[in-house]
Amino acid sequence: MTKIPCVLMRGGTSRGPFFLASDLPADPKARDAILVAALGSGHPLQIDGIGGGNSLTSKVAIVGPSSVPGADVDYLFAQVNVERALVDTAPNCGNMLAAVGPFAIESGLIPAGDPLTRLVIHNVNTGKLVEAIVETPAGQVHYEGSMSIAGVPGTAAPIRLAFLDAAGSKTGRFLPTGKPRDTIDGLEFSLVDMAVAAMLSDARSFGKTGGEAPAELDGDLAFMSRLERVRRMAGEAMGLGDVSALVIPKPILVSSPEHGGTIRARYFVPHACHSAVAVTGAVCIAAACCTAGTVAHDVAELPAPDADGRRLLMIEHPSGSTPVEIEQDLETGEVVRVSLIRTARRIFEGFVHVRDAAA
Repeated sequence: MTKIPCVLMRGGTSRGPFFLASDLPADPKARDAILVAALGSGHPLQIDGIGGGNSLTSKVAIVGPSSVPGADVDYLFAQVNVERALVDTAPNCGNMLAAVGPFAIESGLIPAGDPLTRLVIHNVNTGKLVEAIVETPAGQVHYEGSMSIAGVPGTAAPIRLAFLDAAGSKTGRFLPTGKPRDTIDGLEFSLVDMAVAAMLSDARSFGKTGGEAPAELDGDLAFMSRLERVRRMAGEAMGLGDVSALVIPKPILVSSPEHGGTIRARYFVPHACHSAVAVTGAVCIAAACCTAGTVAHDVAELPAPDADGRRLLMIEHPSGSTPVEIEQDLETGEVVRVSLIRTARRIFEGFVHVRDAAA
């Protein structure tokens, strides 16, 4: 067996091992083989590894020194398939991103400030930059606090994330087809690429209310089959090619809010409905809400922007709601900054053991 240093961390509503890039092979094929073995993929419970048997707990963060100007660290996200030996590094994960700052500080990649540490994270998957602000009183990462986020029990210290240039994360364009709305398989969608490539549709177009529980949506096999069919067609339309083995674009059903928020969403990952909403998904939904002509804009109850083009949106989801602050250029309508708050926790540190054949 080969043992590899790692730290298990919760980031937002996700959880997974964090590795230093220097502790893994540089070759992607060799690296992915280790990740599959470490998480125990190929079994629905990931019984022979440290994965959690769920897409939200079968994630990996690989962190190292920055490779680009203007950033402090590199962060490569890997979505490890639970039942198949597949690793997808196409998307970013904003929830795991929340734990990158604390991990980088405690690993000695960047010095801690007092009482806060600001760092800029280069997401290798998308080439985009994200600013993180971590509480570090007396130069130590502070995890305890009074901040609560939907989908996570208890409270913790807030970690502030600001997506600085999130548009065109995978396709190079905020609206990959150049239009706020497209028709695919007889249904209307907004194909949007903001922090994550996604396809947004009015829940009513699928005969849904948008208030269904995740298990109810997952259990409607005819609906899930059609959703996957149009997702693959949307991937082609967005210039992503054959997305059958990718987790993007993410399907998102939107509907009018029910509890005083801005919009209600059901976010898919993509083959199951998320119990809350991904951070990158929240960024994408918020940007779509503020863009005239999209299906999200049509159902959203938008607050007016302030004099600087900022407004706070509340995205309702199965676990509660997620606040997102969005800033737009008032003249062009361009989204220039999207911010939100997450929490994170260090769970354990040590070594994960993988068979020599994988290493």
